[in-house]
Amino acid sequence: MRVLVAGAGNVGTFVAKELIAAGHHVALIEEDIERVNLLQASDEPAGVTWFAGDACEVGELAKAEPDKADVMVAVTGDDEDNLVISLLAKQEFGVPRIIARVNNPKNEWLFNEGWGVDVSVSTPHLLAGLVEEAVTVGSMVRLLSLEAGHARLVEVTLAADSPAIDQAIVEVGFPRDSTVVAIIRKDRVVVPRGDTKFHERDEVIALVTDDSEAKVCDILIGVASPEQPEDKIRQQLRVLGGKEGEFYKRPTSW
Repeated sequence: MRVLVAGAGNVGTFVAKELIAAGHHVALIEEDIERVNLLQASDEPAGVTWFAGDACEVGELAKAEPDKADVMVAVTGDDEDNLVISLLAKQEFGVPRIIARVNNPKNEWLFNEGWGVDVSVSTPHLLAGLVEEAVTVGSMVRLLSLEAGHARLVEVTLAADSPAIDQAIVEVGFPRDSTVVAIIRKDRVVVPRGDTKFHERDEVIALVTDDSEAKVCDILIGVASPEQPEDKIRQQLRVLGGKEGEFYKRPTSW
């Protein structure tokens, strides 16, 4: 697979190094010529093809041959630059898959198909999801958004009163546009099948869509609608850089 990475900061060079180690062909484009020269001299990351230029300029980006790339990764430290790079890569060069870094969570709503972005990655939101996943039981936590936010991976640690306890996957009636991806049970991964039964404290990872999320929430938690009183959790999520609606939680007393 050919991957073009825009931005040779810590994130960009790390992504390039990991992809090269996995056997992919990686090119990096960076506008800071001194940094390009420094990294080239140190051969870090080894095996990458370098281009010095501003990826926000169509002529400069063209030198990196994005039309030959399978994936474009825009990971500069500036959200405006990442959006422009994504749009150019998609509209001018027809790159099939665009992944963009979100630096400021307030800008995440812009990272969609209209700007050419297929997958956006917001570190604060990922961190908030991981924190919630680590400390909550009986809650649905959104781990990763896909298809411009219309599909997502979610995680639920089943509480003792979950309606799914002791029922098989085939029995609970998951919507057709959802699926259980994995179940983590006592530090081991259970590959889900139709006859796999849910146990208390299972960490259930599921793929859901906008249409199926509420139903899956109802099956695993017992809450049919995301609009539940959860002011304290919402405040905590705002502090972490998230936004309302990032998870569903059973009503509890605080």
